[in-house]
Amino acid sequence: MTATPIRLVLADDHALVLEGLRSLIAAEPDLQIVATATDGERLLDAIRRFHPDVAILDLQMPYMDGITCMQHIRAENLPVRLLVLSAFGDAHSMRTAIESGADGFVLKTDPPSMTLTAIRQVAAGQMVFPQAARRWLAPRSLADPNMLTEREESVLVRVAEGKSNAKIAAELNLSESTIKFHLRNLFAKLGVANRNEAAAKYHRRNSE
Repeated sequence: MTATPIRLVLADDHALVLEGLRSLIAAEPDLQIVATATDGERLLDAIRRFHPDVAILDLQMPYMDGITCMQHIRAENLPVRLLVLSAFGDAHSMRTAIESGADGFVLKTDPPSMTLTAIRQVAAGQMVFPQAARRWLAPRSLADPNMLTEREESVLVRVAEGKSNAKIAAELNLSESTIKFHLRNLFAKLGVANRNEAAAKYHRRNSE
């Protein structure tokens, strides 16, 4: 019995990139392109219409850029994994992508095989980022809760409410591996070892 292919929507404002991706993916029997887009507005419409498993998008697109598009997708709780394919691998771009709800980030300069692997990993619920990003994505221990990002704060609130990773993931429309990623970061920032200590610190902070 043949497994159902991973349904994809591709978004990039460069026709050459879209054609290259289309050719790359066409040779993969477990991947299927259901739509393409050249800007964020068309991507958002395609996701609403075709319900893909994964959207592969550039950050820089006309009319609506990738970051804004991802924020709309997450705000609407559309059930799609988001893989950023960008020419820019700087810390700001990757951090902003994560905060906007990206499940993965690959570079256009990476070998095609890495892009295919990233698509499959993101579709399976994994979080995929370049190795170079992990050095700054893993924060140093900071005791100041004000250093938490908005996404980390959202996770912490739900941890303090006693919710499981699965429940938090469902509420924020993220994968469980993404929630674990955010938990590691906020544990380090709060200087705690586990979710019970994090919850206790949250309640103490809000009772002061």
